[in-house]
Amino acid sequence: MQDNVSVNGGSGQTASTRDAGETASVTGGRDAASVPDAPPPGDVPDPVELVVGPRHRPLGGLTVNRVWPTARRRLVGPFIFFDHMLPAELEPGRGVDVPPHPHIGLATVTYLFEGEMLHRDSIGCEQIIRPGELNWMSAGSGIVHSERSTDAERARASRVHGIQSWVALPREHELSAPSFVYYPADKLPVVERSGARLKLVAGSAFGASAGIETLSDLFYVEADLAAGSTLTLGPELGERAAYIVAGSVQVEHAHYESGKLLVFRDGCGIEICAGSDAKLMLFGGAPFEGPRHIWWNFVSSSAERIEAAKRDWNARRFPAVPGDDGYMPAPE
Repeated sequence: MQDNVSVNGGSGQTASTRDAGETASVTGGRDAASVPDAPPPGDVPDPVELVVGPRHRPLGGLTVNRVWPTARRRLVGPFIFFDHMLPAELEPGRGVDVPPHPHIGLATVTYLFEGEMLHRDSIGCEQIIRPGELNWMSAGSGIVHSERSTDAERARASRVHGIQSWVALPREHELSAPSFVYYPADKLPVVERSGARLKLVAGSAFGASAGIETLSDLFYVEADLAAGSTLTLGPELGERAAYIVAGSVQVEHAHYESGKLLVFRDGCGIEICAGSDAKLMLFGGAPFEGPRHIWWNFVSSSAERIEAAKRDWNARRFPAVPGDDGYMPAPE
């Protein structure tokens, strides 16, 4: 689910997203402007490397907090995009309407806390997604999908609240056939710790693994923390980030409220202390294999492949979505 996004490339540029713009080169590391000098001997570096957000924008009848990507750092593990669909109350007759739009070179990961949406795509999959369930759509060489409120939700007053993230595909899978996988809520493992409930949406962490094939080493966790509890993220998880969906947390002596994305410094042990009851989405993984370009809904290791996808979408050469004849134009 996205409207239009592009990220300015190059060292030292201002972090921003825009509705249209040039193709950006995306790398798994940090540019020179965002890497501080090594601390003097005896100094302890801040474990939080980067704080992002909130950055609100309208999308499909909702307001989203689009905290990723930024120009200062482009990837956390393979995660290249993160939208928080903020809680919305919809009157009868209103709904979410994101019309058919294309993707290449990435997997979309849709996860709801409230409400329901109907996914349709160009390979013929049609699936209602509800809270706690996982929709994992791998675009590969190209797919088109839409996300809309169901007729039942549209007929009554309803609420919707959730997350959509994107995971870049490894180079050897960028041109694979598109696919769609749905996991019901009771198939996603839950780890209970003192003051914490940790649900593995994808990947492996905290001694558990979700069943979805992710194609790269990653973790994606819904974490519910009781006020006063502490959760440790060890360096063995690789690159790590935490998005604060609700509540507040403290890391070291700094306090962070909902709507903030915290990207942690590599190699540090991280202790997240809940200042109130809090919900977080934790994500990351092993450093990604190499540079990626991102433009609008397209991700690729090849700028030429993105240009070809632009031409194909504008010429209506992508496949149609059965049951949904809408069309989202690409940015100029």
